[in-house]
Amino acid sequence: MFLGGMAAVLGSFAAPREAEALTEQPSAPDRPTLLANLRLFNGIDRRLQEGVNILVSGNKIEALPRAGETVSDARVVDCGGRLVMPGLIDAHWHSTLCGITQLEAMTADIGYVNLVAARVAEHTLMRGFTTVRDASGPVFALKQAIDRGIVNGPRIYPSGAMISQTSGHGDFRMRYEIPKGETTPLSHFEIVGAAVIGDGVPEVLRRVREQLMLGATQIKLAGGGGVASAYDPLDSIQYTESELGAAVQAAADWGTYVMIHTYTPAAIQRAIRAGVKSIEHGQLADEETAKMMADEGIWWSLQPFLADGDANMHADPQARGLQQEVAAGTIRAYELSKKYKVKTAWGTDILFSPRNLPGHARQLAKLAPRFYDPLEILSIATGINGELVGLCGPRNSYDGAVGIIAPGALADILVADGDPTRSLDFLTDPEANLRLIMKDGRIYKDTLR
Repeated sequence: MFLGGMAAVLGSFAAPREAEALTEQPSAPDRPTLLANLRLFNGIDRRLQEGVNILVSGNKIEALPRAGETVSDARVVDCGGRLVMPGLIDAHWHSTLCGITQLEAMTADIGYVNLVAARVAEHTLMRGFTTVRDASGPVFALKQAIDRGIVNGPRIYPSGAMISQTSGHGDFRMRYEIPKGETTPLSHFEIVGAAVIGDGVPEVLRRVREQLMLGATQIKLAGGGGVASAYDPLDSIQYTESELGAAVQAAADWGTYVMIHTYTPAAIQRAIRAGVKSIEHGQLADEETAKMMADEGIWWSLQPFLADGDANMHADPQARGLQQEVAAGTIRAYELSKKYKVKTAWGTDILFSPRNLPGHARQLAKLAPRFYDPLEILSIATGINGELVGLCGPRNSYDGAVGIIAPGALADILVADGDPTRSLDFLTDPEANLRLIMKDGRIYKDTLR
């Protein structure tokens, strides 16, 4: 949910950062690892299993042998009867924009932005988030650095720059930059790759293809207004159906899909008719729209926008009023998603609010039991979110499933002190309660011994 407007810019401030230095990537294991003596949540079944171990070979889960079954040449990790679960997945994350203020995003050198993002990425992993679907931002360099082991962080499914119409949710130009002439330079936000403006079918096609060229696994469009955007009212509908359809076709030609920022019924329905696969936010949807999402198999990527202490910061009083409207809609949205059995994902959309990063997992835990049973929402943040990130098909640069513990899946595993049949509050203190963090078969934290 992008912020905008001078009030928000002037109200930005530098919040304290999480304060640990970057660390070296752990070595790849030289022999298989057997996790034993555990209670398993596999990300698929909404129950805990006992009497099963987990055999990891290389970066994948090789097998789930019975407890007590001998595995030769394996290093045994005794989990002490603790919970073992897949790494968490945030389906709406901004890897390069969550750890800086809006003022920094609009003025800072891209080198600074990437350095902050690298530190934030490591902290994100150490909170138990092993995969994120990046919902827009200049993230390609960070993804490459993580994949090559230069920086520690979660696996990233990047969208690249959010594509916006003129005056849309991604138009961050100042008023003095308008009108745009034939030779007018790109704005700072466009130059760094946070958002890009495209109007009309030919230009939308170009912008989509540019992001695919850079390595986008899915495309992010702005299809409606935002809470505190500079120019677009919350109820505005952005992009015509033909423009949306062009983006969908260009993405489909590369075997992937479009995700779209929007809130209102009319904007959501237009996006669905155009072939968009994932609605981002949508908190103002009505019954007809929720049913349409269910009937068409559309993903609803919801965030717990409840105007509480976890909310993104807004300096503008009008924006805070709209935030309250969206918060009321959020409650209704969760009710509708369950009523019509819409395929629902979970994400946070922490944006320009570094002070909210330490509470990342609280935005998951607080949904239980208010909206979900604990194991139900935990399955959304693991196996179900894993299904969504895999929707990018051949654009997926990773060679296995995420969010589940099953043979062939990537070995992203957490060992935790906690009982997810009762509460997910243990996730809100990862330093104390996450005893082992494994990503791609590499152990980044181990306090079991």
